[in-house]
Amino acid sequence: MTTAPASERLARRRLLGYGAGSVGTGVFSAVPGLLLLYYLTDMLGVPAAAAGAVLVAPKIWDVLLNPLVGAASDREAVRTGRRTRLLLTGAAALPVAFASMFAVPDAAPGALWAGAAFLVAATAFACFQVPYVALPAEMSASRAERTRIMSWRVVCLTVGILVAGGLAPAVVDLAGGGRPGYAVMGVTIGAVMAAALVTATLATRWVTSRPGPRQLGPVAAFRMARGNAPFFALLAAFVTQALGVAVMLAGAPYVASYRLGDYGLTSVMFVCLVAPSMPAVPLWARLARTHGPVHCYLAATLGFGLAALALVPAIAARSLVATLALTALAGACYAGLQLLPLSLLPDTVHADTARTGHAQAGAFTGLWTAGETAGLALGPGLFALVLAVSGFVSAPVEAPVAQPPAALTGLLAGFTALPAALMLLSLPFVIRYGRAALNHEENA
Repeated sequence: MTTAPASERLARRRLLGYGAGSVGTGVFSAVPGLLLLYYLTDMLGVPAAAAGAVLVAPKIWDVLLNPLVGAASDREAVRTGRRTRLLLTGAAALPVAFASMFAVPDAAPGALWAGAAFLVAATAFACFQVPYVALPAEMSASRAERTRIMSWRVVCLTVGILVAGGLAPAVVDLAGGGRPGYAVMGVTIGAVMAAALVTATLATRWVTSRPGPRQLGPVAAFRMARGNAPFFALLAAFVTQALGVAVMLAGAPYVASYRLGDYGLTSVMFVCLVAPSMPAVPLWARLARTHGPVHCYLAATLGFGLAALALVPAIAARSLVATLALTALAGACYAGLQLLPLSLLPDTVHADTARTGHAQAGAFTGLWTAGETAGLALGPGLFALVLAVSGFVSAPVEAPVAQPPAALTGLLAGFTALPAALMLLSLPFVIRYGRAALNHEENA
């Protein structure tokens, strides 16, 4: 991987303008996965199984919607040469729907209200995220420059996740906790999200999108995409890993409350998971240039899994220092899990253009974000299933109950061993991607 010529390098203001959108998407990716399940079970008293359904159902819709949004984004690009309209629609609607998720009226059925608001928020998120992910392939034809774009994006994504995960629980506490505290948090974090999404929408109007004169429908695009083996291997790895990270995020408030004895540690654990990503991103970028992105991707995956597994004895012993140190190690590996597949994704899009003659960045990123959404959605649902199977008892925070030993064991395993197993399952997909990409280069 070489450095792009000076004439091809993008100005930092453009990189920052694009990256600002990831602050907003990072907020939405992190907060519902971190706090919505806990809000439902421990604030509204919704049973764990029903709460899991509330989190999963809107995302299933989102998975179906994303490819359609991708095709619509490509059609807009054909007509206007831009993807701005969908970006702006998502940027305007998402913060409002997000705040509504955590503002359930006392008289309203909590599960239905939160689920409906989450459905609207997921739809708005798709309108922004799908065209947003398509932009790097159109911002530069240089692989090195696209990696640079992704480095800025991942750093901004880390800032968004860090702000969301570190700030959101703290805002809840500062606002007095309980349901009113969550309502204040929803409005506060929603405002941060709105500023980031609108900034990125306005800052990327310069990007010219040229998906091609004839666009395929979602079904035809998927049929054509099936021949892109590197894309689907990379997608499978990324989705499996997103599922593992989402399971861990959903479990953090429960581990903090029931195993470490302090809900306030949720923010500390989250910061330890995400903060190391910022200095780790340029390190992973340098390692990828030296050793190759696929080898580094394998190392990051294996490192995250081992760190998650090592948390089992640390948390069981209530060793806060060891728990936070291992969480930070997982966070350094998490940076690689974000940067490396996202930097490889545009390569698969450009390779498919050469293979088929159709440049359809929106269609591919629609499939990509659908998979990512599925992983992030099923994570809390999978953790909720672990809670239900292990006998976790849901109750409002005003009337706490003692959890049975099986529930305490289950939530610990859900936070540690389950993510580790999912990372292990993703390794063959990473290896398959490397082989498929090599075969494509040899046949090109």
